[in-house]
Amino acid sequence: MTKQKILIARATFPDLLARLESQFEVESNQADEIFSAQTLQEKMRDKDAVMVTASEAISAALIATSPRLKAICNIAVGYNNIDVAAATAAGIMVTNTPDVLNETTADFGWALLMATARRITEAEHWLRAGHWDKWRYDAFLGADLHGSTLGIIGMGRIGQAIARRSMGFDMRVRYHNRSPLTPQQEAHANAAAYRSKEALLREADHVVLVLPYSAATHHTIGAAELALMKPSATLVNIARGGIVDDVALIAALRTGRVAAAGLDVFEHEPALHPDFLTLSNVVLTPHIASASAPTRRAMVQCATDNLLAALAGRIPPNCLNPESITNNH
Repeated sequence: MTKQKILIARATFPDLLARLESQFEVESNQADEIFSAQTLQEKMRDKDAVMVTASEAISAALIATSPRLKAICNIAVGYNNIDVAAATAAGIMVTNTPDVLNETTADFGWALLMATARRITEAEHWLRAGHWDKWRYDAFLGADLHGSTLGIIGMGRIGQAIARRSMGFDMRVRYHNRSPLTPQQEAHANAAAYRSKEALLREADHVVLVLPYSAATHHTIGAAELALMKPSATLVNIARGGIVDDVALIAALRTGRVAAAGLDVFEHEPALHPDFLTLSNVVLTPHIASASAPTRRAMVQCATDNLLAALAGRIPPNCLNPESITNNH
């Protein structure tokens, strides 16, 4: 019997790759090249399933030239890199990897929040440059987290995990979401209180963004929103690039409109607006919020389980479009 063909678009853990190679004809990319749209089209043309990351844009045009495709398995929670509507119309299941990275991403959100508020990377760069010759009372004065007000925009699983961590810092939690949590969820999230986006921005000492990216959330934070924030406030984005208007944020950081920012994601990543590198009051990391060894392995394992289910004719555990089954060719 002919084996089904799959494409693994980015490098992955060799032992997890071997699990797939034992069952399918696998074209893998352990060299970890970033495929052009044309190369991706050529490689997907004869595949039954593809495992991708946020770096692969799976467009309607690409789907149209992949007649055998049954499943697109994203190694991420977000899936704005995939045209889900086009996949659904073509009878192709789309999956993601939720839940397995909630706690690790929340941990990193806190790491970035603390580094930003307490100016840790700025201080380290200064020390490494050989400037430290004495203690000063006013050296690298930052903002307190304990006893402050934390604003969370996007109160899904990760947002709630961040809110729970704030209990140890005796923080007040304010949140904005498409819909309010239940009273029980709010209680479990350190008595989080719902606010309009504008009220949250005015009230919070620290704002963390954890919302999915879509056309509706593009530039959720722009010049107008930054103008509402306290000049002493910090902004942390561990969600997706494009949620923040990077040019507006650079201007706000440069003029002291906001005190500091911590960014794990950027509008055109991996391209980075060069002006970020000229600012000392921004902490920059390369989209690593889920990058613990156990969590990244769990994400690939989750994507693998989704792929195995789809090619066995079952609805995968994390299927985003089960209605695609009725369209399946």
